Amino acid sequence: MSDLHLGTKDCKADECRKFLKHVRAGKIVLVGDIVDAWALSRGSRWRRRHTRFVRTLLRKMEQEDVEVLYLRGNHDDILEKFLPFHLGGLKIAREYVHQAVDGRRYLCVHGDGFDAISTNHRWLAMLGSLGYDVLLMVNRFYNKYRAWRGREYYSVSRAIKGRVKSAVNFIGKYEEQLQRLAVKRQCDGIIAGHVHHPADTMVGKVRYLNCGDWVETMSAVLEYGDGRMETVLYKDFMKRLAYGKCGTMEDAETSPGTGDS
Repeated sequence: MSDLHLGTKDCKADECRKFLKHVRAGKIVLVGDIVDAWALSRGSRWRRRHTRFVRTLLRKMEQEDVEVLYLRGNHDDILEKFLPFHLGGLKIAREYVHQAVDGRRYLCVHGDGFDAISTNHRWLAMLGSLGYDVLLMVNRFYNKYRAWRGREYYSVSRAIKGRVKSAVNFIGKYEEQLQRLAVKRQCDGIIAGHVHHPADTMVGKVRYLNCGDWVETMSAVLEYGDGRMETVLYKDFMKRLAYGKCGTMEDAETSPGTGDS
């Protein structure tokens, strides 16, 4: 999973925590932008639900012996000073090559290195982040109105991205660049984040999976015990859970367990 942006008001920490509590895994890969240091430096407030998520993650490490790999993103680039870092079951790194059950190799990386603005113009990226925060604030008020009218959630920011040609072109080029990196690392696929756009597609001969985010889409990449991988939305995962269609520990390495929010 990626792009939780803990430390921001719009982080869906409780939903992410509930998702984790219903998943049993030997390994959890956090693909960057987990803690939003940029927002915290602007005065954003760390909330109790953010602490509850961290506690849930720590409990999985301690009680279930889960290995956690934290890959630094651009919003938590402060971690760059400490890389590589290893403490018990926690590892922090820039990238990680995951060997899937079926033998395929997947390069896990946040992906901000292929965003020229994030890489070369940090001040402009931070300005864009501030603009995104404002858009999310507008989104909150708009969806309160929609909820009052009995309508479903509607992402204003995603709608804007989908209609702006430059944003669509950026995502296409971003995927192509990640594909070339995967080939360079001799990997069969790549798992990334950064663009807040969940995906599961083939780019050339490389499988491209994007974790999405836990600000709006609420999605993650799951690997099952038979080697299957998929990008799943939280709402779909919870529906499967309700109908008992997520499998068991024998069926899947990463599958729902027990527990509540």
